[in-house]
Amino acid sequence: MTPDDHTIQELMLDVGDGHTLYVHEWGNKGSQDVIFMLHGGPGGGSSDSYKQLFDPVRHRVIFHDQRGAGRSLPYGSLEHNTTQDLVADINRIADKLGVNRFRLVGRSWGSCLALAYAQSQPGRVSGLILGGVFTGSQREIDWLDRGMFRIFFPDAWETYVSTVPEEHRADPSAYHFERALGDDADAAAESGRAYETLAGSLMSLDDRPRSINPEGYDVASIRTEIHYMQHGCFLQERQIIDAASTLTMPVWLIQGRYDMICPPATAYDLDRLLPDSTLVWTQEGHRTGHETWNLIRTILNQPHDTKGA
Repeated sequence: MTPDDHTIQELMLDVGDGHTLYVHEWGNKGSQDVIFMLHGGPGGGSSDSYKQLFDPVRHRVIFHDQRGAGRSLPYGSLEHNTTQDLVADINRIADKLGVNRFRLVGRSWGSCLALAYAQSQPGRVSGLILGGVFTGSQREIDWLDRGMFRIFFPDAWETYVSTVPEEHRADPSAYHFERALGDDADAAAESGRAYETLAGSLMSLDDRPRSINPEGYDVASIRTEIHYMQHGCFLQERQIIDAASTLTMPVWLIQGRYDMICPPATAYDLDRLLPDSTLVWTQEGHRTGHETWNLIRTILNQPHDTKGA
């Protein structure tokens, strides 16, 4: 992220296990409305574009790059890189900055991490604003990795299947995942690019073909994502869904009707189980559009209980 007039501080925080996290604190240092913005991926890193969601006078926002992502070190590391580690890191950052209670904002993987954190530390979370809802269940993982989406995008799946040898076409993701996480750098880049191309083809509603230039391709981010998907996001099956009733704080769910990465049924199921939730549908896919950005901004600017921040 780029420092600007609203940046409070940047720091590199040692969180143990050989990891140091990049943290960017932004907005109003004196605000009691503290927000953690959790990026997607896993492995995606924070972006300056996230700042458009927040009011620098009203909000105190904490951005950070999760383990192995963005400017955090060691870049691309998969060692000691699990959901439980990332949950513990949020606590470490909050303690370092003297924050006791806060809201969490996250999309896609960021929504899963926010839910996992809230279930682990409910006393610290005053609210959740989640988009492109993902809970890490095997059904959701299989939706992409095993091509369950192909009833809508058969051509995208067929293109992906064509990138593996004939004998591996029954399970192309298993083939690509093994190579992407292996020691052969060229094979890892080739398979990482194939998987990222698949996901990219389903991001938007414009149906444009997706291709990634192999020249200078950085496989680190998608390797982190594959690492998490291969391990069921380091969560027990249906862990978040089955414990949803324990999340009593206000939860906003903003879900695209045409999201081909995170199936809309997940947001619908979660909304029925959460004690205090509001589900808002948008006419968008997985990629964040103006409708989603505007909804999140509107929610963030509503009066909110900041007691204990």
